[in-house]
Amino acid sequence: MQDEPNKKINRAKDDENLLFARGEVIRLMKDHLDKDKMITERVKVEMNRFLSNVLVAVCEELNKYPYTTIDYEMLKESTYPYTRIKQINQERERILVHLNAIKADCDALGMDIEKTLKLNESDGEDSDFVPHTSRVKEDDGE
Repeated sequence: MQDEPNKKINRAKDDENLLFARGEVIRLMKDHLDKDKMITERVKVEMNRFLSNVLVAVCEELNKYPYTTIDYEMLKESTYPYTRIKQINQERERILVHLNAIKADCDALGMDIEKTLKLNESDGEDSDFVPHTSRVKEDDGE
């Protein structure tokens, strides 16, 4: 029972250091979490800190504008990484797939070059090797 007053004192100190109203953050979390979820004390505090960090980061982006008045378009641009994270991740995956395909093409070309260099260095010819050319031999009609 003596620990209970200490918890209240610690919670009061935590609340003083938090940017957003503790009850409001918890209410919003509960509104969007499944009903069977329990939120630990640390998660409540860390969510508030996370939201504070996002707010600070957005304000730093807004400060980069030379204007004294912040308009909605500036806010949209500054919050873009947070509001469009799903689309950004999808684009990232698409680019990675494309880069892997390019890498595979480069590896295949590298193997072709190695095979060609081996041919040029050897005395005999490799009968299995067919060079990739865009030229087609024309038939003289014979």
